[in-house]
Amino acid sequence: MTIPAATRAQAQDLLDFIDASPSPWHAVQTCAARLETAGFSQLDEAERWALKAGDRRYVVRGGSSIIAFIVGSQPAATNGLRMIGAHTDSPGLRLKPKPAEDTAGMVRLGVEVYGGPILATFADRDLSLAGRVNVRVAGGFEPRLVRFDQPLLRLPNLAIHMNREVNENGLKFNKQTELPLLLGISEDGTKAEARFRQPIAAALGVDPGNLLTWELNAYDTQKGAFWGVDREFVANSQLDNLASCHAALSALLATGEPAATCLCAFFDHEEVGSESTTGAGGSFVADVVGRLAASAGLDSEDQRRMLAQSFFISADMAHGWHPNFPAAYEPCHHALVNAGPVIKSNANQRYSTSAETAARFMAICEKAGVPCQQYAHRTDLGCGSTIGPIVAARLGIPSVDVGSPMWAMHSIRESAGVLDHGHMIAALTTAFAD
Repeated sequence: MTIPAATRAQAQDLLDFIDASPSPWHAVQTCAARLETAGFSQLDEAERWALKAGDRRYVVRGGSSIIAFIVGSQPAATNGLRMIGAHTDSPGLRLKPKPAEDTAGMVRLGVEVYGGPILATFADRDLSLAGRVNVRVAGGFEPRLVRFDQPLLRLPNLAIHMNREVNENGLKFNKQTELPLLLGISEDGTKAEARFRQPIAAALGVDPGNLLTWELNAYDTQKGAFWGVDREFVANSQLDNLASCHAALSALLATGEPAATCLCAFFDHEEVGSESTTGAGGSFVADVVGRLAASAGLDSEDQRRMLAQSFFISADMAHGWHPNFPAAYEPCHHALVNAGPVIKSNANQRYSTSAETAARFMAICEKAGVPCQQYAHRTDLGCGSTIGPIVAARLGIPSVDVGSPMWAMHSIRESAGVLDHGHMIAALTTAFAD
């Protein structure tokens, strides 16, 4: 298989993007840095906005969600918005508010399961910590990002000699008693919590007593890689859904002076239902859209005209057909890796796609010169959902759910196709110009 150099470079940039973003807060920081480099400037939700055609701006909410946009040159009431949404969070393990405990001379960190990860994949990996810590300062506190590049934690497997049926029954963990992560050996006279606080405080240059609260997740320190005989695949953590964030951001950064306002919205908390101030179920995107309309001088009638002319693409990864497990898939709906973006449909509105919006995305792919595929879940299996139905319902705009096909979704180490990522960037770039 021949991979064009430009497509290979896009895939490498994706791996670099993910490696720089081991938590939702880091993902937003990575996006903001790229936007700033491209000439975007930040807005503050607490200040008044004054926007004009051609403005390239972004706004962050809660440190883990970000919306970026380019104000179009033509009237919003007649041209509407071109919107792409994705999410910054991934399933995994999050530390509890007071995680450290001493168990027979070992310091363990208690975790909660965030979303629906494949827990067995976290065993025997080089794990570390990343996220946000609130630090006491004069007059209050301030949030600071922290990450440890070196392996700090581990979830060792139980030897097969003590778990003889693991290969027949699968690797299972009791979420309360068997998932705590090993941090280190207890030191005489040092409490477990002090052992936990010390490296974080040292990394931030503060006194351990000034660490107030934290939102920290365990992440895999192994960097992303190409694999396959022609290096036609990528492997990394968080492909679901940082690959979609990267594709949408790449498309926005490649957009010059659009006629219609182009917007990317990357939300936190999709993996746990989206119902939060920073999730797609909150007011973030509606607030930004409302302020865009206000800046354009639209009254309530024209704002509704704007929404009626808008289009939303919910970009979230899709299930690639796995040759080892053919029975898991719906016949005639095999989404092949490296065969193009996937349009996802579900009659029960787990995805937002309609026949009309599917046709529209097919036309976009045709215009972009890339293939596309269609996917439906097996009828006798529960189907996951996305931000698509949520945003479409909140704003009342037509929406389509799409994604690049991948393997091992929700594993700590996922895989996808190099060609697919390039195809998705091309399709989303064309959607902004559509």
